[in-house]
Amino acid sequence: MHIHSEFHRFLKRHDKEVLLRQRGIVVWLCGLSGSGKSSIANAAERVLYNQGHATVILDGDNLRTGLNANLGFSDEDRLENIRRMAEVAKVFVSQGIITFVSAITPRGELRDLARGLLGEDLFEVYVEATYATCEKRDVKGLYAKAARGEIAHFTGKDGSFEPPQNPALVLNTENTSVEDAAFELLEAIRDRINLNPSL
Repeated sequence: MHIHSEFHRFLKRHDKEVLLRQRGIVVWLCGLSGSGKSSIANAAERVLYNQGHATVILDGDNLRTGLNANLGFSDEDRLENIRRMAEVAKVFVSQGIITFVSAITPRGELRDLARGLLGEDLFEVYVEATYATCEKRDVKGLYAKAARGEIAHFTGKDGSFEPPQNPALVLNTENTSVEDAAFELLEAIRDRINLNPSL
């Protein structure tokens, strides 16, 4: 392969962050389907938008209708799914964008893959809720399908979910509203996204 990267000719990340008056970060929300990942990301993004911040949400389900439409749910495909999401997030954060990733990311090796690609830009959030709670919510009807045996290797039922060992933040949504969880998240990343005026 004859690939000649052009990164040295691009504007630097610092230039973009000064323009946007913010620091880029990748907020990676993992957890069971129905735990509240996307809802929290949406609520947090709206607050940041109203404050004048540039943001983007990379939602696992949405990306599987386009960029990752050719991937299934085998171990190999899950790895590739996360690799692609992390690479896209890496592009956005390099431009100073506050990037939310909402993806189940059920195993430690998948989260390690994302961490290896994103490094210190990654802010890992575990959106915690029990299988029973998520099954009651069943906003997408997936748990009902899993109960009928229509979905193989469903995370939390047939496929295991390994809770993160050392996430930057845990948001338990059993008894916490989406708004309160989003507020807690924004408080946790506030110092990470504020650009130091002296830079």
